[in-house]
Amino acid sequence: MRSPVFIGSESGLTPYELARRHQRLLPDVYAPASWTPTLRDRTVAAWLWSKRRAVVAGLAAAALHGADWVDATEPIELIWTCGRPPAGVIVRNETIADDEVTLVAGLPVTTRTRTAFDLGRHLGRGDAVARLDALKRATAFHEADVMALIERYRGARGVRSLRSVLPLVDVGAASPRETWLRLLLVDAGLPQPSSQYRIFDGQSLVKVLDLGWEDYLVGAEYDGDQHRTDRRQYAKDVRVKRQLARLRWNVTYVIKEDRPDEIIRSVRGALLARGWRP
Repeated sequence: MRSPVFIGSESGLTPYELARRHQRLLPDVYAPASWTPTLRDRTVAAWLWSKRRAVVAGLAAAALHGADWVDATEPIELIWTCGRPPAGVIVRNETIADDEVTLVAGLPVTTRTRTAFDLGRHLGRGDAVARLDALKRATAFHEADVMALIERYRGARGVRSLRSVLPLVDVGAASPRETWLRLLLVDAGLPQPSSQYRIFDGQSLVKVLDLGWEDYLVGAEYDGDQHRTDRRQYAKDVRVKRQLARLRWNVTYVIKEDRPDEIIRSVRGALLARGWRP
């Protein structure tokens, strides 16, 4: 679907017509007044604001590549030269090579490799890993290609942070909360789990656990709120938990109210009880 975003000065509309029937997204960039801008619309708006000169980067680029969990209100990052971008736009005056730019939906966007390179440098550790997990799941970018960019831009800002988060990326993570849970447990000194671990009873799939330590039959699962409002889902979850217990799986179910130390203590205790030793 074509974006309804346009440059006001190119539209042939009078200032009165623009003000009456349209909303101003950015300087000289408009959309219909009744329209609720999506992330893609806001990305198009930022690119048009740059006079079609910038390259879309960061989370907006990740979303265009298919990564999930990018909110529609996230600032739009551009690689361009501009000293004072408007609210909602972040401009990074950085070097970018031609082979680091691709076209997605008609927009110049950082390639999956360059997008990973940027996310890992500009975000904090936990957020960077979560965003890279989502990008990896969507694009299957190669860590070796990102390392090649590190060599290309040795003096770039944030390269040291990128080096530290890249080995933590896990394509199996299905949500930011799962990434958070994995990092919490690994940082606490527990062994590396398998993400999205599939448990079978014979030929029948019983459960896909967020995290599983198959050698110890121990798992961890971030438990959402669906079971509280969906009786059918609740009944299904109860039956699955019974099956897991029968198969001798010890699963820690994590809810948002749990404290990190409680989660660590529960999983650590389960692993120790099954023979794991630090």
